[in-house]
Amino acid sequence: MSTLMVSISGIRGIVGSGLDPEVIIKYTSAYADFVGKGKVVVGRDARITGEMVNQIVTGTLLAKGLDVVDIGICPTPTVQFTVKSLNAQGGIAISASHNPNEWNALKLLNSTGQFMSPDEHQEMKKYLDTKNNFVDWTKIGKRTVYTEGLTNHINSVLSLPIIDLEKIKSKKFKILTDCVNGAGAYCIPDLLRKFGCEVIEMNCEKTGIFPRLPEPLPENLIETMKAVKIHNADFAVVVDPDVDRLVLITDKGEPFGEENTITLATDFVLCKTKGNVVVNLSTSRSVEDVAKKNNSTCYRSPVGEANVVQKMKEVNAVIGGEGSGGVIYPALHYGRDALVGIAFTLQYLADSGKKLSAIKDELPNYFISKKKIELKNVSPDEVIDKLVKKYSSNKINTEDGLRIDFWESIPSGEDHWVHFRKSNTEPIVRIITESKTQNYSEELSKKYYDEINVLMKS
Repeated sequence: MSTLMVSISGIRGIVGSGLDPEVIIKYTSAYADFVGKGKVVVGRDARITGEMVNQIVTGTLLAKGLDVVDIGICPTPTVQFTVKSLNAQGGIAISASHNPNEWNALKLLNSTGQFMSPDEHQEMKKYLDTKNNFVDWTKIGKRTVYTEGLTNHINSVLSLPIIDLEKIKSKKFKILTDCVNGAGAYCIPDLLRKFGCEVIEMNCEKTGIFPRLPEPLPENLIETMKAVKIHNADFAVVVDPDVDRLVLITDKGEPFGEENTITLATDFVLCKTKGNVVVNLSTSRSVEDVAKKNNSTCYRSPVGEANVVQKMKEVNAVIGGEGSGGVIYPALHYGRDALVGIAFTLQYLADSGKKLSAIKDELPNYFISKKKIELKNVSPDEVIDKLVKKYSSNKINTEDGLRIDFWESIPSGEDHWVHFRKSNTEPIVRIITESKTQNYSEELSKKYYDEINVLMKS
């Protein structure tokens, strides 16, 4: 069975079962037609199929007459940063993010180093059905190796005006880092040492073979949490294979909470810089709370990095991101970036003089529950339309499925929000709820799950 998934950010699939050479050529060729002419930055994460995919992508771009700037193994945000800094016409990050070893993907970027907008994606799709036209031998593109991409990205993070490098160095933090043997192994230990940290490396071998499930969820990080305690570290930095998501573990060896990464980053940036913040519709209410505390406005966008970025530009946001550990700081570049998230965390700790566990206790405390329901023969749109009708008198948002905010509209203690979203790749509806306790969030998820079951029968 083919596993190819096509979305606004590109294509991903299992190598040898969907993501095959002819598919890579087809999409790279359409992307080349979309770009037209000029240079394209290509970088990849560390997974073992990356070299093969890179060769096919590069060969196709050259055959279409485009020049390739190969920046090697690096984080996806480094590809985004380099497209912007070199004024390239586009970029391709070869990475399947948090998917397991057998997966790979092409993440397609526009000339600003961002994921394509919905309109750009539609424009590119027009070229998928046209015959591949390759240039003659006199017009073949040129490939250059550009090793400075990652160094420039790290140096730009270190020299951000909002960061006091000497103050962080003076704290001599002891940090454990788990890079799941991915692209993070090529930069995160180096970055931390440049911040004056003592670094304990875990899963930082440059093999590209993930020793555990690579998504940085608490259930996949049991050994990492134990290691924080064993080494008496100040905290742990955990990244996914392509380093766009940052997950932290406190000095107590407990999850800081992936939603709290963007909450901390927002609190840090807004206390230094006045402006707006943007997060997606599924991100924790805690971001709204810290925005309010800093006399700022929190806006919400549909889920997906491209959507968050689009909204950030509309409202001129100074910080934004997603609750999966994604921090977007436009003063550096418009993309989720664990490197800048690490810098903000270190500065926050240096400024406050507090431990990460204490900071977690001080942040607004909410609990998210996530559930999904398989729809069998009913269309997801039909289910969501019925829910919209049912809850139309409440505070609703229908930009991306249906989000209902019951905060302040029902008795205190029952406050919560729920977000119903259809999947673009399978016949399911996701149910995301958040309230003040984990038990209540789980109860709510079950209630809405049962409600959808009833709606499907009516």
